[in-house]
Amino acid sequence: MTTLTPFAPKSKTTPVVGSSAIKPILRKTMSVLGTRSRSDDDDGPEASPTKKRKTVMFNESLNMIKDISTKTLHDAKREVKQALEGHSRGDDEDYDNLKTLFSNKLFGNPRKHRHAEVDDDADDVADDIAEKTQDLIVYVVALTSLAPLLGRSCSGLIRSILKCTWLERDDDFTRAYIQLLAALASVQASFFTQILSMMVDKFTKLMTLYVTPGFPPVDSDTQKDRLHLGLRYLLELFPAGRHIIMTLVSSKFPFTEESKATHMEYIDHLLRLKQARPELERDIMELILSRLVKLDVEMTLDLENDDDETTKAVMRQLEASDAKGDDEDDDSDADSILSEDDEDEEDDDQTKRVLVIKSKLETMDAIMDLLFSIYTPIFDNPETPEAIEAFQDLLSDFSNVILPHLKSRHTQYLLFKFAMKSHHFMEMFIGTLFNIAFESNRPPVVKQAAVAYLASFTARGARVESDQVQTIVKTFLDYIDHYRATHKDCRGPDVRRYSQYYAYFQGLLYIFCFRWRELINRDHVPPSLDWDDPASFIGRDLPWMIGLKTRLQANIASKLNPLKCCSPVIVEEFARLSHHLGLIYIYPQIEKNKSIQLSQFFTGSYATGGALRDTGFEFDNEKWTHLEACFPFDPFQLPVAKRWLDLQNNYVSWQPMAVLEREDEEDGDQSDLEDDDDEAQVVI
Repeated sequence: MTTLTPFAPKSKTTPVVGSSAIKPILRKTMSVLGTRSRSDDDDGPEASPTKKRKTVMFNESLNMIKDISTKTLHDAKREVKQALEGHSRGDDEDYDNLKTLFSNKLFGNPRKHRHAEVDDDADDVADDIAEKTQDLIVYVVALTSLAPLLGRSCSGLIRSILKCTWLERDDDFTRAYIQLLAALASVQASFFTQILSMMVDKFTKLMTLYVTPGFPPVDSDTQKDRLHLGLRYLLELFPAGRHIIMTLVSSKFPFTEESKATHMEYIDHLLRLKQARPELERDIMELILSRLVKLDVEMTLDLENDDDETTKAVMRQLEASDAKGDDEDDDSDADSILSEDDEDEEDDDQTKRVLVIKSKLETMDAIMDLLFSIYTPIFDNPETPEAIEAFQDLLSDFSNVILPHLKSRHTQYLLFKFAMKSHHFMEMFIGTLFNIAFESNRPPVVKQAAVAYLASFTARGARVESDQVQTIVKTFLDYIDHYRATHKDCRGPDVRRYSQYYAYFQGLLYIFCFRWRELINRDHVPPSLDWDDPASFIGRDLPWMIGLKTRLQANIASKLNPLKCCSPVIVEEFARLSHHLGLIYIYPQIEKNKSIQLSQFFTGSYATGGALRDTGFEFDNEKWTHLEACFPFDPFQLPVAKRWLDLQNNYVSWQPMAVLEREDEEDGDQSDLEDDDDEAQVVI
């Protein structure tokens, strides 16, 4: 336990500021300073008005020892008590003076510190400020002892106390002030909430170094240490503050439009709080993830709502920023964000939008990079209890925070990365997704999201083994067969009514496009096939896993007609691959579906026929009748955080067959499934 050194003894020959009795801050006519009667002295007959006696006051909770002049503290208490009693009677003169005592104006407003700054008047006022500062610390101690006298009517004084600069002073003042805060918190719960709110407000106010006149500059790290010393002390004294502090840090979390620096500063404070109070760890990490998901979804929607040129401009800016480094300011490049072909002056609005989206991407990139750096050491050995517990926590956060937002594109890669660390973790992740997908009490949109995650993880996870791929595909086939059998009386395809069925079928097509080799029975494969050359499989009679062909055919031919409702991009790619690999030929069904108008089935699906009219939503555009092609593990686009993923070994990228690509070139049709590094959104 560290013990702070007491104030140095005062020399008899050298005058020290504050060693004499302080001048009263309150009105002179009511001052208790000067000649005192023996009856007024609580220290007994041995005390003398002209003789000082040192008293050591020890506070075990903060482990501090402080020398205070007994006379000075006694008089300060008398004056504070007099002011509070007068306030209760309606006499506010002394009370107002007491509020002014804690006003920053009395000691000079904090000012930005510049290393080269020279203040010619600093020496002239230093002594006066130092004396006032000594006065203030004694009144802080006096108020601490009289805190029970502060009621609801003293809210103005409480506000003045909470506005007082305390992190920019010395350690002695900081510790005394923290004790005052603890005393105030014990008086009323509302005071405690105000105190914690004041401290949380400083999470984003310590980014700029300010100097309090009369004190040397205090660096931001020292201020953070002092702030969290106070937070830790208060939360130890009042365990109920856990719920209050979490409510506050959640409500004051930076908005998505705020800068990367603001977000990272705030998260740094949250991580300090987590370290000091381990019982808050789960709540804090869930809060960070939830705000990251919100940022992720907003960024995705921004890119979806903009044209391709805006998307490319954002990606160019990210690459340029990455090349420059974080220390260089690239705001001057705003005028050249768009391509050289854009010469219209009206592009200024688009330029601003590019900068906003870029700022969100950079913020998200920095947060993801930080989270990877926090979790990676924990999973160095995935077999340890700590790693297993951490992955279970991530799964819980995934289920509660990430999964319900299918538009999230990057946050879920925390699960992707660490699931790849061991077969056990992959089984845990896949099992969690299946449980959610089949839980009857889950909202349909969440169940569909779980299916999309299953399909995307199976397709993209390079370490997902062949037997796991086949097990997942078999489970999908079992589901669509059962669903088809229980909906024999359906009138026709309806993406709104049978969305769960189409989600499973589309997931099957997606998995096939990436992992078709894993669906072949290798025990019956001719030795002439080269597993590293996909072209060698074309035109062969391949031994597919049992039931794959027949069960797909049965569902495609059913009244549910999944090819009509699934994403045309995925259906087209599946049609190409399945035809050339000899699995199934579905082009006749695709041509037949072109003559089917899905709106006729939607109208007949509702008894009154008014549901569509009430929403004001028309289905004249066929794209609204298709299931969205949204798969969560599309290519990761964040340039900095990408370094943690080891994509070369863990991720399956889209590799189109050269033979089929040549056919497409002849037809003038490029595959929409090919990865494009210049695009922020890629279908597959």
